[in-house]
Amino acid sequence: MKRREFLTGAAAAGVATAAASAFPTPAISQGLIEIKMVTTWPKNFPGLGTGAQRLADRITKMTEGRITVKLFAAGELVGAFDSFDAVSQGNAEAYHGAEYYWQGKSKAFNFFTAVPFGLTATELNAWIYHGGGQELWDELAADFGLKSFLAGNTGVQMGGWFAKEVNSVDDFNGLKFRMPGLGGEVLRRMGAAVVALPGGEIFPALQSGAIDATEWVGPWNDLAFGFYKVVKYYYFPGFHEPGSGLAFSMNKKVWDALTDSDKEIVKAACAAENDIMFAEFTARNNDSLTTLVRDHDVKLRKMNDGILNEIGRLSGEVMVETAAEGGITKRVYDSFLDFRKGAIRWSRISDQAYWNARLLPFKYG
Repeated sequence: MKRREFLTGAAAAGVATAAASAFPTPAISQGLIEIKMVTTWPKNFPGLGTGAQRLADRITKMTEGRITVKLFAAGELVGAFDSFDAVSQGNAEAYHGAEYYWQGKSKAFNFFTAVPFGLTATELNAWIYHGGGQELWDELAADFGLKSFLAGNTGVQMGGWFAKEVNSVDDFNGLKFRMPGLGGEVLRRMGAAVVALPGGEIFPALQSGAIDATEWVGPWNDLAFGFYKVVKYYYFPGFHEPGSGLAFSMNKKVWDALTDSDKEIVKAACAAENDIMFAEFTARNNDSLTTLVRDHDVKLRKMNDGILNEIGRLSGEVMVETAAEGGITKRVYDSFLDFRKGAIRWSRISDQAYWNARLLPFKYG
């Protein structure tokens, strides 16, 4: 599929194309429910958009049509960043998106997507499913009339695309950078001029010079968007999103009206997509990175330790100030931070130790 097809209908993602009041309430007839699922993603976009469509189709099939989920990409009914309000206010029944887009509602939402130097995908799953994260998320979402579940993950993301090399902290000063969430606040403290743009608006912003640098997801998605046509320096690691969880959120009144059986089906469908999407990103990123470097002359660079150490220091400051919001945000922060400490202890003798051992220069195969 061509990049233009991904962007069609998404460039206006930040602007609602229909007034919220125009949405009808869910069509319920003889036990059948029709759900409009709005998304923050461009139409048919690999991984994110196609994963949302896969989830919609899975719920429809698993319920044998008792629940029919129809997906609307960003800009088709509402803009990408209007999805939350559309569902919260009952003008659409569900959304698929990234919770950190809603930090203006509560900074606690950041923790259910990703925070700088936070949890990896597997660690986020562990916190949500077995560390008290889901219960805190339920409490937070209920304040806005929502019920939310993990329904996808990109895995660790890249650090971003740059027009020029960055060799020191000073190189971030005045840089016009697209980055959402708390990672954006970290870069502001490094002197960058940070903006939040929906995915469909990033390429034209790079092309026009409105931004100098951007992060999006990783090689698979970044190749599809064609960023290499404008900028060539591609940095890693993505400190800001070490394992980005994506959410399926339903209007709580609609959720509460489901039968217990259908609730379990929706939960199972979300858990399945959470696993399948993460696997798909893991499978596709390496080949896409090879294409970017080999065929498009992309310059792959690692951020040096001096930059990463300063980013880490500022990330710590941002996290502490985020907790100062108090209330549910402070309780989410405390739970997340406590789980992170345990995850670091375990990873040192599990994943990290294995990865280090696998890099030893022995012959294999």
